[in-house]
Amino acid sequence: MVVEDMFYFNKDILVIKHQKKSPMLLRMSLLMFSMVCGVFICYVCLKQTSIHARTILLELQQIEKPSRSRFNLIDISYLHYPNPVTFNRSECAQNPVQLFAILTNQRSGSGWFETLLNSHINVSSNGEIFSVAERRVNVSTIVQTLDKIYNLDWFNSASKNECSAAIGLKWMLNQGLMEHPKEIVDYFNCRGVSVIFLFRRNLLRRMVSTLANSYDRYAKLLNGTHKSHVHSAEEADTLSKYKPTINSKSLLADLKDMERSAATAIEHFNTTRHMILYYEDLLRNRTKLKEVLEFLGLPVIELTSRQVKIHKGPLSEHINNWNEVAKTLKGTTYESFLQADYSS
Repeated sequence: MVVEDMFYFNKDILVIKHQKKSPMLLRMSLLMFSMVCGVFICYVCLKQTSIHARTILLELQQIEKPSRSRFNLIDISYLHYPNPVTFNRSECAQNPVQLFAILTNQRSGSGWFETLLNSHINVSSNGEIFSVAERRVNVSTIVQTLDKIYNLDWFNSASKNECSAAIGLKWMLNQGLMEHPKEIVDYFNCRGVSVIFLFRRNLLRRMVSTLANSYDRYAKLLNGTHKSHVHSAEEADTLSKYKPTINSKSLLADLKDMERSAATAIEHFNTTRHMILYYEDLLRNRTKLKEVLEFLGLPVIELTSRQVKIHKGPLSEHINNWNEVAKTLKGTTYESFLQADYSS
């Protein structure tokens, strides 16, 4: 009987006999327990290691935060690796080059701005390339000229070396640019050319500068030599003595045409990668130059220029028929042009 198998009496002592358990079941239980313990121990170790590694990483970041790449905000399609035919870029062949074009008008501060850019060791801005009519006869000649510039095969006083990091030119709106806007926009977007618009807010000042510069082309006030830009206060004072007479009858229409020209250029080229600058803002706020260098993906350094401003002070000192001009602009949207817009 089962009861007899499990119990028996010996000397008044009750003895209980347990049934024998399967050895296989014991082994499986022991194995499962070992596995659970092993997983738990590994989890604790890994967690501690992860926390330790994260702590070290945070400490390193506090000690030395990595600098951001100067190209991290520029689309890769705007970085180029030219292969010029006239020289070998040697060890700089793997250095990317940014292509740019300054789109502007005459007497808008572009000469001064370009000398600032060229004071940067990594920049070559090649001036008014398309002031020569033969280079802008048609779209084909324009493209050939641009290809030569952006392939680093254009040589002039602004050319740097094989390690130049930004290559460009200054292009006036009336030098073939607005005759072929669609083709040039397509070229810029295809080649990855960044556009810098540079205009003047005070169009009356630009008009004075334009008329005075046109007069000096023939008068040659500086010892029989015409200079559009000067490098000394004495030369600037000599040129500023000429006071142009402004046609007050066409003044409002002329100012509107100047406004319309700039607006049309921005409209045509608004699909390019671009930034818009104003001469007055550059004069008042030099941090604008920092924005330009960042736009071109260049190291930010101090930029300098030897050029000296010609027409300083209030416009009343530089316009022959000032009272007539002031009367014409009073009460119009251009009245603010009569006021001084910067101190120097």
